[in-house]
Formats: sequence, structure tokens, C-alpha cells
Amino acid sequence: MSSVTPGSRNSRKTQIGFVTSRSGDKSVKVTIAYKTPHPLYHKVVNRQTVLHVHDEKNETKVGDKVEVMETRPLSRLKRWRVISVVQAAVADIGVAISEKDVAETVPTKITKA
Repeated sequence: MSSVTPGSRNSRKTQIGFVTSRSGDKSVKVTIAYKTPHPLYHKVVNRQTVLHVHDEKNETKVGDKVEVMETRPLSRLKRWRVISVVQAAVADIGVAISEKDVAETVPTKITKA
């Protein structure tokens, strides 16, 4: 017997990242960049995570800053969906943004030692 009432749902993870690729109909790749210290050398290292995201309305374009939420598996790779466009892309050019551009605007992710 579950304690979840009808109409409510479990809390789901949300992330904010940049659309880096439109791979097909209703599908995008979102890159989440973060900085973390190297465990041995303590230099700040740029890292990134790429998520395959479902975009039901095809409303995003390359360069948009979007908020995504985890969901049930929608395909072999897609486990996330677009909630909203936080910030639209400045240019209408369909060029992928680089890891360096994203890393410059991302705060440092602090890890516990």
C-alpha cells in the first residue's frame, strides 16, 4: 500500500543546461557543465554531462538555456524532458556551442573530500 495520494507525484530531479544539438523530431541533447576540483592535484577541472531530452513541442533550438526534469524511460536513451526555456539563444545560427563557452558561465561544483 503506497502513501502517495492520487494526483501527487514523487519529487523528481531537475537540471538547467544548454541545448547543444537537435538530434531528431522531439529530441535534443542538453549539456550540463560544471567545475570540480581534481582529487589529487586540486586544479579546477571543467566537466560536462550530456542528457538526451524529450522536447514534446519542438520549442527549443541550439543555444537555448533550458530546465529539464527526469521522467520515465521514453526511448533507449531519453530519460529527461524539457520543462521550460529559461533563456532563449541570442543568435539564430544553428551552430553548436563549445564546452569552453558553457564552462565560463557555470559556477564551481563543490565536492566533499
